[in-house]
Amino acid sequence: MTASPFLPREPIGWPLLPVPDETGSLRWPGLDLSVRQTIRAILMTRRGELLLARDRGVGLADYLHRPNSADTRRELRERIIAAIGAMEPRVRLDAVDLAPAGDRGEELTITITYSIRRTGSPGAVSVTMKLGG
Repeated sequence: MTASPFLPREPIGWPLLPVPDETGSLRWPGLDLSVRQTIRAILMTRRGELLLARDRGVGLADYLHRPNSADTRRELRERIIAAIGAMEPRVRLDAVDLAPAGDRGEELTITITYSIRRTGSPGAVSVTMKLGG
């Protein structure tokens, strides 16, 4: 199969929530932005939401009423590693860190660091959420 001169060599990804610019054109995100958007979508997607991949996604909302315990953080970390590994082949995970935050430890900060395979560029996505209701 011959590569098309009109398409990128590796998939970049359709822009999430595309909005036309002032000329009515849709702009493709760059590789870095596309990867960050995809990782955020993976974190927010609940298992069972994707029709052809029902076992995929992390589903951060499923953890909102769970305690901010070591068991919860371990389970969530494992789910993040598995979901990103299965759904985002453009990156190599460097670290997935989960740390309690907030005055009483009621918040959890998730920091995902990665390298983009094609360019070697480092990247990171960080999310803070409340746990324990």
